[in-house]
Amino acid sequence: MYLGRVSSCGPVVCIMLSFVLSRSFCQGVTEAHRRCYSTFGSICRTFSTSSPKCEEASDNGSVVTYSELKTMLASHNIQLFDVRNPDEYQAGQIPQAINIPLDNLEESLQLSPELFEQRFEVKAPTKADDNIVFHCRSGIRSTRALSIAHQLGFSKARHFKGGYSEWVEREGK
Repeated sequence: MYLGRVSSCGPVVCIMLSFVLSRSFCQGVTEAHRRCYSTFGSICRTFSTSSPKCEEASDNGSVVTYSELKTMLASHNIQLFDVRNPDEYQAGQIPQAINIPLDNLEESLQLSPELFEQRFEVKAPTKADDNIVFHCRSGIRSTRALSIAHQLGFSKARHFKGGYSEWVEREGK
């Protein structure tokens, strides 16, 4: 399919562009990965009405409820990572949460265990751990954090979708 000349673009570039933006390509990528990619995912959703929404793709079995979070915290069986900004974290946090801002998460999860422990003063998570939980204020950044973690091989990681907002509301603080 030739879309005509776009500026000084050659026909090959235009054909490639039309393929990338095609509905079937976006549906295929969305189905294959079933993850939320903030920019690419929104482009695919624009061209395909039947693709899963960002939250639907990420929530499938990877959401921790408030009661599950409370149980995990009580038994100290959790690696809770707060992906909010440091100023938000300083203003209030869920007990046992370690602050790793979303912008630093990918790099942090790729640190050696020794460097991770040195930087964050906790045991480094491993890809086999099933007690890794991310949270933010309301679930948007923790959804992105979950996607990053899954891409890096932390396939059992989950997130507390309600975030700090739900925590404060339920704890009455």
